[in-house]
Amino acid sequence: MTDTIWIRSATHPDTGQAACLFDWGGGQALLTPETVLATARDLAAAAAAAETDVAFLRFLRQDLDIDDDRIRAHMLRHLRERRTATAQGSPGALRIAAVAGAKTGRPSIHIARGSMKGELTPDEARAMAGQWTEAAVAAQIDVRLRYTLTGHPALTRADVDQIFEQLQSLQR
Repeated sequence: MTDTIWIRSATHPDTGQAACLFDWGGGQALLTPETVLATARDLAAAAAAAETDVAFLRFLRQDLDIDDDRIRAHMLRHLRERRTATAQGSPGALRIAAVAGAKTGRPSIHIARGSMKGELTPDEARAMAGQWTEAAVAAQIDVRLRYTLTGHPALTRADVDQIFEQLQSLQR
């Protein structure tokens, strides 16, 4: 991948709701935990699909001796059409596509958002899914903790903000 994608827990400044701050190539967005979890789900599913597609193509080539690229592509297209659709729910933050490298024989995952594009290995996609899941869960916990701390009579809003600044600095 060419640029680092950052995701971390945050709190929506206007509503106080759980959020995640997404940063890729200088473009930032505040995402809901549901969107972040949907992206994690899609990344993991794409990793599995890319690996399955490569294994299927290898099976066609090596075990069934099908050398015609058009036939293999046709069979892969039909396999993908029959594959179970991704669970319905919140749309993800990234455009994600599982790719079976016809020339390289390697699985990859293409990701994009706006003009930014990247490519991941299945292992990188799974690791990214884990990070996105952690950020979404942390955002939900942070909001509850902030609410609890704000209600404590010995702490001012500035005290609570300072606690969270220190916690978030540990994430970097």
